[in-house]
Amino acid sequence: VQLQASGGGLVQAGGSLRLSCAASGTFDMGSMAWFRQAGGKEREFVAHIGQSGGAKWYADSVKGRFTISMDMRKNTMYLQMNSLEPEDTAVYYCSAHLRARLIYSAARDAGMYEYWGQGTLVTVSS
Repeated sequence: VQLQASGGGLVQAGGSLRLSCAASGTFDMGSMAWFRQAGGKEREFVAHIGQSGGAKWYADSVKGRFTISMDMRKNTMYLQMNSLEPEDTAVYYCSAHLRARLIYSAARDAGMYEYWGQGTLVTVSS
């Protein structure tokens, strides 16, 4: 399984970006998610989506601003990020857990995901 993340960049506060995560090697993913890691901090959960496109869960810090989606024909997950804030600056990672969809509490745990993309840097200037 390979995950290829893209779409990061530099944007001003209040702006938008859309991240993509293209998956290859399997179509048997139960859960996919975005995490992020800012300098000197631990990796944190951002958003989750089930393989069927349901089970969309978000971190409180991004709820109402970010939207996770999936194009099953392209086997690609997206993260639409609006109203970006300087605090959103981080490397964003996409991840996948095979077969069964994770339950709500487990979906927020980075340790539950077997596969990771390489990360894409998002920088939000004030």
